[in-house]
Parts: sequence; structure tokens; C-alpha cells
Amino acid sequence: MFPATRLEAARRAAQDAGLDALLIAPGADLRYLTGYQALPLERLTCLVVPAAGDPFLVVPELERAAAQASPAGRLGIGISGFGETDDAYAMIARRLPANTRLFAVDNHMWAEKLLAFQAALPTAQAGLAGDVLSVLRMRKTPAEIEALRRAGAAIDRVHRRMGEWLKAGRTEREVAKDIADAIIDAGHATVDFVIVGSGPNGASPHHEVSDRVIRAGDPVVVDIGGTTAEGYCSDSTRVYTVGEPPAAFREMYDVLLRAQTAQTGAVRPGITAEELDAVGRDIIAAAGHGEHFIHRTGHGIGLETHEEPYIVAGSRRALEAGMAFSVEPGIYLPGMYGARIEDIAVCTEDGGERLNLTGRDLVVLPA
Repeated sequence: MFPATRLEAARRAAQDAGLDALLIAPGADLRYLTGYQALPLERLTCLVVPAAGDPFLVVPELERAAAQASPAGRLGIGISGFGETDDAYAMIARRLPANTRLFAVDNHMWAEKLLAFQAALPTAQAGLAGDVLSVLRMRKTPAEIEALRRAGAAIDRVHRRMGEWLKAGRTEREVAKDIADAIIDAGHATVDFVIVGSGPNGASPHHEVSDRVIRAGDPVVVDIGGTTAEGYCSDSTRVYTVGEPPAAFREMYDVLLRAQTAQTGAVRPGITAEELDAVGRDIIAAAGHGEHFIHRTGHGIGLETHEEPYIVAGSRRALEAGMAFSVEPGIYLPGMYGARIEDIAVCTEDGGERLNLTGRDLVVLPA
């Protein structure tokens, strides 16, 4: 899952971008490059990828054994520990070329650590490593796609059990707790989010849970995801109703289903992100709900739930084989109800593949 070739690809990409070094703190970029899932702590952990030279990893001495036991220890890179009174930033600065003028840090590095690097490298300018690494990360390898496929199958197993928990008289919070337990039981290592938006709460795309009691006839938006032990994420949304919903909701849902089906069917190499966004948005707008689709169509997914590429108006990025992302149009009527259908899709050499295989039709559960 974490081949050494990624470090060489990152080194070449940094060199091509005119950078002298990449400085990568704990997070998805570090795990992508080394397989090391380090905790973000006040003590510095940093992978250094010089544009000219060998990469090395600097960790607190008390973390060195854990780093060596991780996949990073099998990559053949140097792993150096530092003591409690050592200046790790100065240590790294001394190991970089004296003429270092431009370095880049990962996009999620803590501000205090960036400022410490700037103090240790006063004549150098800082940039963002995400501009370099996102291009590498967004094209998934077959092994990564298989990991995403396993994650998608795991979250599908949870959706298939929704009838066990989603019942009139229960609160969103009670249902969400059962779902969270099932996400772990289905094969995830962590629960990343559980959205249970019933009735008018479904009109808020990022509503999580509340103590609202689910009522007969309520539409319920269930958006759930987790991370597997391999480090890859799942994310899928389905809509359920507890008993028969209002006729107007069915009509709205049918529009949404047509839009989402058209979008997943349009995934192919060469189509741009904004063109894919427009496929579904135009259908929704033609049905009179354009103002009720208030977010982008989707986001990339991999070691993070949200990463490049983003499927959004204004992005002229052409899709390429290996890119994985959500396709999740939504329609939201404030004060009434909402709906969203979400699948993870992968762009293949000649089209697209959906990684979520539960049915997309409206699921009507017993009241």
C-alpha cells in the first residue's frame, strides 16, 4: 500500500516545482508517502524530502521505535530521534543545503511549527506542499482503488441494515449511535461522521444529529462514513422515509435520482470537473430546484474523506483514470425536508465505476 516509489515521485515533483525541500508533518500526506500514521503532537515529527538528496524522518526519541515499526521503517530511509532539550527545527535546517531558498510544508502543518521552520530558515520562503502532493495523491493506484472498494462495501453493509434502527419514535441521536456501532462492526477502524437528518433537519446538508424524534412520514437523510485499518475512507448517503412520504417529496426525489444517475453515468476520462457538476445541476435546475442545490457535486476521497479533485463549477480539471470522488447532488427545501444521493465513483480507462452498490431508489421503511 505504501511503496517507496512514492518518495521518489515526490522528490521529482518538488524538483520540477522549483522547491528545495518538502517538510511533511503528521497527517494524510505523511501516511501517503511513508505509511506512518503518526499522532500530531506538540513535539515535531517531520518527513524531509529534499529535491536533491535522500529523504529522512525526524521524530521525538520516544516515538522512534514506533516510527521504525511502521511501514516507514521498511522504506530504507533514515529515522532520527531527538531529545527533549534538542531543537528539532535547527537539526533539520542544518541537514538541508545551505542555499535552500524555497521549502514547502504540508497543508495541515500547525502554524506554530511553520513559524518555527521559518525562524530556523530565515532566508528561505515557505510554500504549500499540497500543490505538489495533491497531483500525486488524486491518481489512485489499483491497490488504493481496491482499498476504497473494500471501504465502500463496508459502508454499504451498514446502509443495508438501516431498517433495524430507523423507526418512528426514536431520536436522531439514538439512531446515530446504532449506526456508529455498525460502522465499526462492518470493518472500519474509526467512525468519521454520522448524519441523520429527519424531516426539516434533512434540509441542512451538514446537520449531524439532534434529539428530534423521528415521526411517521418523515424523509431521513443518512450520510455516513469511516476509515478502515488500511487508512482509506468511505462516504455514502441514502434517503429513507419512515412510512409513506408526501407526494411532493417523491417528485423531488425522482428529480434528484435522475440527476445523480446521469452524473455517475457521465464519469469518464476527459470530462472536466465543472462539466460533470453541470450534468446533474442542469437536470435539477430544469425541474425548478436550481436554487435548492447549494453545494458542489463532490469531492475526492482516499486517505482523507475530502481531498482533490473537487467536482465543482469553475474547475476545468479533466478527470483521469484512477481519480476517485463522490457524486452527491442534493435538493434542500428549508423548513420542509431535503434529499441527497451519494456514491463514490472511480474514473476508469474507458468510463466510471460506482463503489457503492446499494440501491438508489427511495427506501420506504415501516412506520
